[in-house]
Amino acid sequence: MIELKNINRAFDGRVILKDVNLTIKTGESLVIIGRSGCGKSVLLKHIIGLLRPDSGNVIIDGLDIAACDYAQLNEVRKKFGMLFQNAALFDSMTVFENVGFQLIEYTNQSFEKIGERVAECLKMVGLEGVEKMKPNELSGGMRKRVGLARALCMAPKIMLYDEPTAGIDPIMGDVITNLIRHTHDSLKLTSVTVTHDMRSAKKIADRICMFYDRKLVEVGTPEDAERSDNEVVRQFISGDSKGPLADEE
Repeated sequence: MIELKNINRAFDGRVILKDVNLTIKTGESLVIIGRSGCGKSVLLKHIIGLLRPDSGNVIIDGLDIAACDYAQLNEVRKKFGMLFQNAALFDSMTVFENVGFQLIEYTNQSFEKIGERVAECLKMVGLEGVEKMKPNELSGGMRKRVGLARALCMAPKIMLYDEPTAGIDPIMGDVITNLIRHTHDSLKLTSVTVTHDMRSAKKIADRICMFYDRKLVEVGTPEDAERSDNEVVRQFISGDSKGPLADEE
């Protein structure tokens, strides 16, 4: 479903991604771990085409989106749903308008049909009857779930999650984690999650990738990560302040 080939990207001369190679299978739940600011979210934005690589190929379902024009890229993006770190809801809109935004803007569906789909997606994430509320009336966990409902509204094939448990308490973080796993399994999605929350990563992942020094340094199952001989992986999982990650820029 997703293949990254020799991806390189720099900002103002600072290399963020260096010769990144990764294949994500259809129906897989892949988690990318690494320290905050190491380039994980930049990699995610390349997958959805929000950023283009300086060199390399980003192949989505057989099409290299790094070489696509704007119209082609928009068509490919219809395959995606994305939950941003802060949920990225429109503050001036109601929950109904946020969740149904793409249907309202890009389809000719009736108001009634859109309402049915919005209600269906809100039910998927455990929120019913909140359509008239505004984002500032919602808790952090509720905003995350509304963001997920919006991402699911267009029935995507691929879901991307950028730090889905950031900014919420551990209990709500576990709720979101379980919801992501359930959504993946029940809807048969291909999922890519960026996080530094190892508890969440272990629950969500079929495979875990460790991002370090601008590259993916290890890929394997959660059990492989636990048994890894790589000192970077071991340090990240243990949370020890001493080790190579302490010097990572």
